[in-house]
Amino acid sequence: MPTTRTLAVAALVVGLFAVVLACGVATDGAAADKIPPSVTTLMAGWEQKFTLEWTVAPEPEGTRRVRGYVVSKYGQRAEPMRVLGRALDSTGGVLGERIEWIPGGVSGFGRAYFEIPHLPASDRYLVTVWDYSIVESERLLR
Repeated sequence: MPTTRTLAVAALVVGLFAVVLACGVATDGAAADKIPPSVTTLMAGWEQKFTLEWTVAPEPEGTRRVRGYVVSKYGQRAEPMRVLGRALDSTGGVLGERIEWIPGGVSGFGRAYFEIPHLPASDRYLVTVWDYSIVESERLLR
């Protein structure tokens, strides 16, 4: 007969699997097309902890690449972290979008580089922090 601890571990494993599966779907280019235009983040208030500095450059295949930095105004590491890049038309409609990971996240009061490739050519772009987790203890990363 399973113990309470065994059931709790099983529930945790199933929950983690669901989270990993959801993250994989959210980073897929086709799935990103399903994000409503009004949704620009999963983390309300991210602007209180981070700022973004970025530029747009052409790519050989006619698309655009956003390159930039996320800058932390917060004293704790944020990891994992993802950004959403959108190419917009003149009315603010979404022409294309991608969600990209920031490898290693960003350290407290630090900055981290990111790239968002293969966005459609446009005159307007929007980049936001899509989601992140605050690391409560650096010991958990070792």
